[in-house]
Amino acid sequence: MTSADSTSLLPVDRTLGVVLAVLLVVATGVAAYAHLADERENYARGIAVAGLRAAVQLAVVSLLIGWVVRYLPALLAFVGVMYAVAVWTAGRRITGDRSWRWAAVPIGVSALPVVALLVLTGLVPLDGIALIPVAGILIGGALTATVLGGRRALEELHSRHGEVEAAMALGFEDRDARLEIARPAASGALVPGLDQTRTVGLVTLPGAFVGMLLGGASPVMAGAVQLFVLVALLVVQAVAVSSVLELVARGRLTRGVE
Repeated sequence: MTSADSTSLLPVDRTLGVVLAVLLVVATGVAAYAHLADERENYARGIAVAGLRAAVQLAVVSLLIGWVVRYLPALLAFVGVMYAVAVWTAGRRITGDRSWRWAAVPIGVSALPVVALLVLTGLVPLDGIALIPVAGILIGGALTATVLGGRRALEELHSRHGEVEAAMALGFEDRDARLEIARPAASGALVPGLDQTRTVGLVTLPGAFVGMLLGGASPVMAGAVQLFVLVALLVVQAVAVSSVLELVARGRLTRGVE
């Protein structure tokens, strides 16, 4: 990276710290003023905690990542930790009972095969730093789709429980009755990814594109990488939503209380 590239990045200094603190306080204050919350969480507190956690976690990762990429076992272990944290986060977001462990399925069957395919085809080297951000993007996409799809499906079944029973009275199997009610709601989890892909370059320039430009790559190369990321995310999210919908329909993921 040239000095010109470096000067275009955010300076890591006191000003950056102050601005970040102010933005976090504003976000927390707005959420508190608007009483943004649901039955499980006060989002003002959630925003504050999330911001502080992000600062600590990124600081730790920044210190560790240079060492991790030098050793294959450490690299694979790091990806494993990413997957485990995603499963725990998604599971606890969807349900408060022991069924949260089933969140491992939609995240695993959607993100991990795509990561494996990229490594096997040589598009992402197994022994380099590229594996961590690519795996993180795909696992993160699976996490988001799983949470949105699972929560919406369970909420829909809860609010329209009578319609599920009516469908069963008409001869539908339990799974089929649940699918009929939950499928439209769960499918809405695909909307953010679809909108991001449809508007890329027109409304937003996502992180992979901007990051490669700042790193000195050509616009064509940056565009190709971003297109690859977006298409891979569409696959991951479609599989994640389909899988979590099936788990909800079969009663594996249930609406629990923490």
